[in-house]
Amino acid sequence: MNWSYLILIFAATIGGGVIPITVKRLHPNLPIYLLAFTGAFLFGITIMHLLPEVYQELGHAAGVYVLLGFFLQVFLQQLSHGMEHGHTHLPPAEGHHHHISITPLLLGLSIHAFMEGIPLGLRFQDQSALPSLALGIAAHKVPEALTLMTVMMHTHQPKGRLWRILVLFSLVTPLAAVLAGQLGLYSETVNASLVYLTALVIGAFVHISTTIFYESGTRHHELSKRKILAFATGIVLAFLTLIFE
Repeated sequence: MNWSYLILIFAATIGGGVIPITVKRLHPNLPIYLLAFTGAFLFGITIMHLLPEVYQELGHAAGVYVLLGFFLQVFLQQLSHGMEHGHTHLPPAEGHHHHISITPLLLGLSIHAFMEGIPLGLRFQDQSALPSLALGIAAHKVPEALTLMTVMMHTHQPKGRLWRILVLFSLVTPLAAVLAGQLGLYSETVNASLVYLTALVIGAFVHISTTIFYESGTRHHELSKRKILAFATGIVLAFLTLIFE
């Protein structure tokens, strides 16, 4: 287990969550283009690194688990209100308060965050897959944590509780990676199951990244020039991760 990857993911999550807490006036288009960039980057890494790995290991059965992961993410989105892709589906606010239950929202997002960490414990045959995946997850964590803390602030949580939620959420993905990696070392059964779980996560990543393409906050979901540029930048950087091979 490369601890520098886990520290990077933890720091990226904290950094994304700190933005709405500390910045009084956040430019409304910043999350939109940040989501577009990170969504394209994660999509590129998923297709170029993760998907070939699981198909090599599982053959055609990989498609079944990828499909299951896609619809598992559809279910989790009902709990998290779509915060994974920054397009929250909150109920209408009444008197500047959003009447939502925080527990299922945090549960859904935490399950997704835990899933993200599982592939980091897999022993990839492609040596470029692990660093590329770590970069993709770290990039995705910034807008994910930003959206989470923005929603938490709208529910008028005390500032101390906001920080506790952020820190605990930032630990979920690294913890999942450590558990997957360590259990995989001591149990062949766990180690063999990691590739199946990774296929599920790929399905979730495909759902999230493609949803971002169409629902990253712009009016009528149009493709503006800046949004296309953000997509293109993310895809180009994903291609550049191939130099890790």
